[in-house]
Amino acid sequence: MSNSPLVSYTKISPNRTSPRNHVIDTITIHCVVGQCSVETLGNVFAPASRQASSNYGIGVDGRVGMYCEEKDRSWCSSSGANDHRAITIEVASDTTEPYAVNAKAYASLIDLLVDICQRNGINKLLWKADKSLIGKPELQNMTVHRWFANKSCPGTYLYERHGQIAEEVNKRLGATATPEDPEPEQTLYRVQTGAFSSKKNAQAQLAKVKAAGFDTYLVKMGTLYKVQCGAFAKKANATALAEKLKAAGFQTYITTKSGTPA
Repeated sequence: MSNSPLVSYTKISPNRTSPRNHVIDTITIHCVVGQCSVETLGNVFAPASRQASSNYGIGVDGRVGMYCEEKDRSWCSSSGANDHRAITIEVASDTTEPYAVNAKAYASLIDLLVDICQRNGINKLLWKADKSLIGKPELQNMTVHRWFANKSCPGTYLYERHGQIAEEVNKRLGATATPEDPEPEQTLYRVQTGAFSSKKNAQAQLAKVKAAGFDTYLVKMGTLYKVQCGAFAKKANATALAEKLKAAGFQTYITTKSGTPA
């Protein structure tokens, strides 16, 4: 069993079970809850007292670290059964909802997933957002930490993009779509508090919204930098947040469009 050639930093954690007891047939993506480097993440997993690890980690700069070889089970998902069959990947992210990852980390995630699938004979990533399909990789071979523990991991940003991630990886793998594939990603409603041609002005607005106590993030769409809050499946929830922002003195606009993390 091989490891990814994309790895640029290795620090094997003592927190692992060697060897794993199941063939690799599943992928589990996690968010770090910190825009950290692969070295920092290696230090986090280094103490035995931590009782945690992952197979791979992707840093804020897009580099890939390895903390547990693929032949071994990481301690990552609060489920031994899942971790024995899954490759687990921690991705550097913001520390607040929606726990967004930047463009470099996202691109590296896609590259790493393609490599993992190719080397382990996973012909296609399948995602249906269905917890009842755990352990049925022929129907769904992507799982999330929140299914095994009371956590939000991998965060709204990555969770809502699992369908998109599978689609991008499958294109690279040459996998064709089938009628059984998951439906397109659901519409999400975001509350926008500004759109600026100047990144500096957008960052100033972002700071004001954060100072008022709201979780917010910055995305770029075309030539504009947009300050947005939330990502809701129900428009009513976005409307409620918009009213709170208005009460705090911000102009708002509800949109279903986002962009690349800036």
